[in-house]
Amino acid sequence: MSSVMSPKCLFFYTLQLLILLQAKVFCFQHKVGDLSAWNIPTAANPDVYIKWSNKTSFRVGDSLMFLYPPSQDSVIQVTPQSYKTCNIKDPILFMNDGNSLFNITQPGDFYFTSGEAGHCQKGQKLHIFLDGKGAIAYAPSEAETAADGPSYQQNFGSIPTAAASSIRFSTVFGSLIVFAIWVLV
Repeated sequence: MSSVMSPKCLFFYTLQLLILLQAKVFCFQHKVGDLSAWNIPTAANPDVYIKWSNKTSFRVGDSLMFLYPPSQDSVIQVTPQSYKTCNIKDPILFMNDGNSLFNITQPGDFYFTSGEAGHCQKGQKLHIFLDGKGAIAYAPSEAETAADGPSYQQNFGSIPTAAASSIRFSTVFGSLIVFAIWVLV
């Protein structure tokens, strides 16, 4: 019988710890709308942000990347009521560097609009929701945004480094790999 301190066991435990740590590190950086820039939707695609968020999976730890010319636009996080009425005064968070990253650090509703007057009314706004189970987020239809409960999350986490094309590895998959390596050693 092998000891807990044997080289084989130490290797196994070390490898498993590394994989478990990596499973928590993987996150995605989503380019909002999968467009070249955060801007007013075109007449051909007026619901671009709703469609994009409906087909995109978000998790706590992910981030939203808003790309835009800083001299022409900005991004603000707003309350549900401000989102609904396109009120851009008194935002929760203001970003205007042209390469704005919003880190999702907790579940909940998140509302964003352009900080430029008139852009929100033309459809340049985004609503995502993450439930507390770490599940997928979506952008509700305008009818679903009528419940205007408070949502004041400000998220200033570290900048995720994994690209959107990264693969999410589950802890179970990682443990199976470690076990297979352990058996072979």
